[in-house]
Amino acid sequence: MLKRLIAPLAALMLSSCSLFGEDADPALWVVKDADTTIYLFGTVHVLKPRMHWFDEGVRVAFDASDEVVLEIAEPDPQAIAALTAQLGTRGGPPFAPEVDAAARDLGMPTGAIDKQEPWLAALTLAQLAVKNAGYDSGNGVEATLSEAAEDAGKPVKALESARGQLMLFDGLSGAAQSAMLDETVRALPGTKARLDKFVAAWAKGDAESVGAEMNRGALASPEVADALITRRNARFADWVAARMNQPGTVFVAVGAGHLAGKGSVQTLLADKGLKVERVVY
Repeated sequence: MLKRLIAPLAALMLSSCSLFGEDADPALWVVKDADTTIYLFGTVHVLKPRMHWFDEGVRVAFDASDEVVLEIAEPDPQAIAALTAQLGTRGGPPFAPEVDAAARDLGMPTGAIDKQEPWLAALTLAQLAVKNAGYDSGNGVEATLSEAAEDAGKPVKALESARGQLMLFDGLSGAAQSAMLDETVRALPGTKARLDKFVAAWAKGDAESVGAEMNRGALASPEVADALITRRNARFADWVAARMNQPGTVFVAVGAGHLAGKGSVQTLLADKGLKVERVVY
């Protein structure tokens, strides 16, 4: 499904370890006024099993919320597969030999990667590398939150559509897509080490280290950074600011890279006159 393609690249470009069974205390923020409370939680889209993060302050905030808001809701796998094939298939010349070599090292047949647009090739390679490192979106934060919301009867809303997220990549220029693919191939050997490092930082609530790693690859291309980070942060902040005009309690979970660094959602909300506080638990 789409999350299994997009989430690994986010982990590498926007963008567990030894924490099996250990407690994790990831960062959580809150924006509130007299009748509205919005929690902001930075997610890691792929994790190894048995990391205990959904407890303490995070669980309290989730249980207190009337609704849950994610980047995207659970998409229809067949529809997304068809759209991905439609948007991501090409008939152009082969990629550089190192791209095919990387694909073969990850188990793809010779030449198979050349049938994909550069953005999809980058997603595919990242997905395979993340899987080989032992991480899975099925263990990720969004999967847990979606299941918990369903069990609790909480409505789940989405800030974006699955189609819209695919179009973010497909709408990149050829040069930006090539830069994204080149960065992905270059970074593949260090996938496990980087994932281990930033998941450990996420577990400790070190939001800035997590954000720096998750956004590292995107920042290699200004166009990619603008499409995947800057403009989306602005949309997310606009949504939160507008939602503050309605009463209720909302649990918003987006990729941790959107809640860290220059131009973060919290910074943009502060620019709008809203006070964002770190939840201590």
